[in-house]
Amino acid sequence: MMKAIIFDMDGTMVDNMTIHNQAWQIELRKHGIKMSLAEIKENLHGINIELLEKNFGDRFTAEERMQISKHKELRYQAMFAKEIKLISGLGRLLNELHTAKIPMAIGTAAPPENVEFVLNHLPIYQFFVSILHSDDVKNGKPDPEIYLKSAERLGLDVKDCLVFEDSITGAETTRRAGCETIIVTTTHKEEEFAKFNHIRRFIKDYNDISLSYLQKHYALG
Repeated sequence: MMKAIIFDMDGTMVDNMTIHNQAWQIELRKHGIKMSLAEIKENLHGINIELLEKNFGDRFTAEERMQISKHKELRYQAMFAKEIKLISGLGRLLNELHTAKIPMAIGTAAPPENVEFVLNHLPIYQFFVSILHSDDVKNGKPDPEIYLKSAERLGLDVKDCLVFEDSITGAETTRRAGCETIIVTTTHKEEEFAKFNHIRRFIKDYNDISLSYLQKHYALG
């Protein structure tokens, strides 16, 4: 029986990963690093400071990594502000779940300024019991800390939480956490998740997901 829902944010609630990748490409080019969008999609995911260190070692100082991250996010926000919206069907689903008093949380690797950016543009803050971001954890995805803490905030065992994710790294995170997962295919194709056996369904948006569906197939309540 599932008792709560946890949502990743980028690529899961808003379809923004292509814009993130474009912002990374532009920002890295300023520092002499040329990467294709495919290379960025493959390698640059997770908490900004961690991924910069992981991919580029000591090429940048800690202060430079912070500045690159800051400038990249400002660029992303400027690019996405005019088109930001929830993935189709999600607004309806959030209202249904809220009305049914299903606890919900957001657990994202995004930095706090990006979470604030999304929540300032979309009227959804009131739906969530807990909202955790990159500054709330010591270890970024695929470490399961973000989902373990989200479940703790909800007052539940993490295995009682159904998670919506979009990425390979996110799927690995939920596997480590022990969560059943629904994947939104905004970022990756279904076949890219073939190695995972905890994914219950793939969706392109939320139009085929409803409270009644979740109650029937996941005993949500």
